[in-house]
Amino acid sequence: MGQGMMQVMWKAKRLVSLGSQASQASQASIWLLLIGAMGLMGLALAGPVAAQSSETAQESAVEQETESTAVEMSDTPKAGSSDQRTEQVKARFRERFGNMPVTEVRHTDFGLFEVQLGSSLVYTDEPVTFVLDGHLIDASTRADITEQRLEVLSRIDFDDLPLSLAITQVRGDGSRSMAIFEDPNCGYCKQLRRNMEGIDDLTIHTFLLPILSADSTEKVKNVWCAQDQSAVWDDWMLLGVEPPEASCEAPIDDFLSLARSLNIEGTPAIFFEDGSRVPGAISKEALVKRLE
Repeated sequence: MGQGMMQVMWKAKRLVSLGSQASQASQASIWLLLIGAMGLMGLALAGPVAAQSSETAQESAVEQETESTAVEMSDTPKAGSSDQRTEQVKARFRERFGNMPVTEVRHTDFGLFEVQLGSSLVYTDEPVTFVLDGHLIDASTRADITEQRLEVLSRIDFDDLPLSLAITQVRGDGSRSMAIFEDPNCGYCKQLRRNMEGIDDLTIHTFLLPILSADSTEKVKNVWCAQDQSAVWDDWMLLGVEPPEASCEAPIDDFLSLARSLNIEGTPAIFFEDGSRVPGAISKEALVKRLE
């Protein structure tokens, strides 16, 4: 009990002990004074306790909210990631579309699932009730989300290309490099070769890819087995001179397998040193800019 309250009670008792000089009404007043003083002291002591209790409750609520937010963040899949849910979506997608070969299914940050079909993308919901086939545009920035993702997914490690399967030509100091997958009967490939004329200080790795016809396979064999592969290839692509017949073990299956592993579905397919890919022929100006 506090010292102030002890003093109040002592004074009250002393007054009561003088009852011979005070009336009962006066004694009642004294006891009311005592009760009031005790009440005030109780409030004074309870105030800090109540404040501390309120502060603790607020801190606890903040901690719970922080923990809840952390759990929610940890439970939110990262865009571009795959997990058990995406595997289930992949299985449903294959089931609904006749075992269509699905390369991968990934989470996105806009609620749908990204479904990669070779070098293409579509989008679906988790039950695979709806499928969006087309390019997704960010309405606020007008950015083509699908195009950006395809560029990221199509990148390769340039240094991992098996150059033993390529015909390599060096122009000037060869300080810049590119790789091209070409079919000998591809008109756009021939156009690309014409666009490349006059670009110096360039190393060109040509991967032969016979996919258009049986004649393509025959020409690839003749070029690969030639004594001067680069000269025979340029004569055909730029001048239209038929590759002379030659015989050797041309690794045709390896050419095709490499193209499949890189999801190449047509020619020309161009790769640059930074790993970026361009499907199709591009202008000389665009090529020079890419090589800078």
